[in-house]
Amino acid sequence: MKMLLHTMRLPLKDPFTIARGTITFQDCLVVELQDQGFVGFGEVTANDFYGHTLEAMTQALQSLTEDHLQQVVDTPPETNWPNLAQQLAGDMFAVSALDMAAQDLWARKAQQSVWQRWGFEWNSGLHSSFTIGIDTTKEMIRKLNAEPGWPIYKIKLGTDHDLAIVQSLREHTDAVFRVDANCGWTVEQTIENSHQLKDLGVQYIEQPLPREANPEDKRAIFQQSALPLIADEDCQRVEDLESCFQHFHGINVKLCKCGGLTPGKQMLEAARAAGKMTMIGCMVESAIGISGAAQLAPLLDFADLDGNNLVRSSPTTGVSVQQGELKNVDGPGTGAKLFVDQLPDYLIR
Repeated sequence: MKMLLHTMRLPLKDPFTIARGTITFQDCLVVELQDQGFVGFGEVTANDFYGHTLEAMTQALQSLTEDHLQQVVDTPPETNWPNLAQQLAGDMFAVSALDMAAQDLWARKAQQSVWQRWGFEWNSGLHSSFTIGIDTTKEMIRKLNAEPGWPIYKIKLGTDHDLAIVQSLREHTDAVFRVDANCGWTVEQTIENSHQLKDLGVQYIEQPLPREANPEDKRAIFQQSALPLIADEDCQRVEDLESCFQHFHGINVKLCKCGGLTPGKQMLEAARAAGKMTMIGCMVESAIGISGAAQLAPLLDFADLDGNNLVRSSPTTGVSVQQGELKNVDGPGTGAKLFVDQLPDYLIR
């Protein structure tokens, strides 16, 4: 058994802005597991907001002993995940990449896709949104028009003219809108905006208040919003579910935050059992991360899996998203591939 770590810097098609800042490239760490002629891939992105650097994640993964790595191939991921979390000292980003690689490896050995190994049926009716990052209204319209034909657009908000942005974009498409305030609104803004956004064809609002907002404020918008509220920053790990179920109509699971496909599946199943809406989100990432997240499609009401569509190029392939439709690939595992010979073009300099 062998673990290889690959770092890469992915250039973006356009600068990508949310309420917390702007990026022009994305740094990623790919975990490659090799065992008995089989290979599994997992990916995680560096993230300054959550304090996860490539160096820290690499050091955490390199701290694993040969015995720890042997457990990954000898023990099903569902059983071994608590061990991984303990061995990696709770670094959920690092755990996520290794868990995704383990799920990929185990499914390839079984000659099944990951979702087939779980006993699921594919969700052919699921479509992903395409994300329009914060920019000038003119530039946001350009980005929307540059990606025509998507049935759903996710609009990043958190400015002093959010409603005007949505109104302007609505003039250019009849597609469904979803909005993500990225913790940028107050209680009053959320309630007031929800009524006007509903009239503009918005489907739901994602994470309007900061994670640290008091429960009374979260309860107020939960009760008074004209649109469903989806938790993102509030919903990072399994332990967050109880609070999310009290204050949101649904959850958005990010694999890097919760620790990978294994807990992501657990969280989505719990949400469905509680009658909540389910969603999978992504970072700006390559086809490896998107292919992993796409395995959860059978459990989803909503998908936001356009991260690789925002990348200009990468040394990967796998599940693709074409005008919202998830295009599966033939073959077992997640279907992801890494072209190692192309990695030098993406080295971080």
